[in-house]
Amino acid sequence: MTGFARTSGEAEGWSWAWEVKSVNGRSLEVRLRLPGGFEALEPQVRAVSQARLARGSVNAALTVTPAAGTGGLSLNRDLLDQYARAALALAETYGLPKPGPAELLALRGVVEGEPALGEEARAALHAAILADLEKAVGELRAHRALEGEKIAALLASLLDRISVLHGEAEAASREQPAMIRQRLEAQIESLLAGDRRVDPDRLAQEVALIAVKADVREELDRLKAHVEQAQALLRAGGPVGRKFDFLAQELNREATTLCNKSATVELNRVGLDLKATIDQLREQVQNIE
Repeated sequence: MTGFARTSGEAEGWSWAWEVKSVNGRSLEVRLRLPGGFEALEPQVRAVSQARLARGSVNAALTVTPAAGTGGLSLNRDLLDQYARAALALAETYGLPKPGPAELLALRGVVEGEPALGEEARAALHAAILADLEKAVGELRAHRALEGEKIAALLASLLDRISVLHGEAEAASREQPAMIRQRLEAQIESLLAGDRRVDPDRLAQEVALIAVKADVREELDRLKAHVEQAQALLRAGGPVGRKFDFLAQELNREATTLCNKSATVELNRVGLDLKATIDQLREQVQNIE
């Protein structure tokens, strides 16, 4: 869900630039930085972002520069001088690039007042600025889509790996009853010091009870179903991040129960491999919308 886009334009004696960037986030969070006099755009900016994006921490910054002679706005030179001195001092101290006029004018409080435009001209200016925002968000989505294609391929390979481990777990689980019986017999023999006077039927009952508790068929069935659902989500496309996140949690739950019920070294090994692979899946799922 990471990406960056920049667009710019000019109309009605004004020039502007949008910078939109996003990083990973569990839900959609939009942070805005609008210059003085253009706060009225905030609802539309949020609406555009929410209509085109589903997840991610998004930052949208607008810089607007009035043309020479444009009335209605005033420059707070005292504040501008303070910003400029502080920015130049930081640039010299830390070797940073020196700020340009557009960056300084975009700082809150430097430009004061409202655009000196009639209602129709102001509406046209706002419409043009929002149209460029649409372009920027579109470019951001395209950038995120390219990243998404790479992540989708990685998710598909991880799901294939989980399917292989599921098959290994099924094979290993068939050894559980015999292993449980062998272990129980060894424990009884140790406790009774070689006394073999144990009712075979009672022993069979105990083995059956323990085997039922250690049965992992339900976990394996649910694990398989979750993998199939996740693969279907990948094929469906669109915003699937939240559903995928839920499935990854359910996969982890089944793998944990599988390990807890394991009575053989092999099944425990497979369960641990499953948990490690699912952890990788969960990390990548945070990167998709």
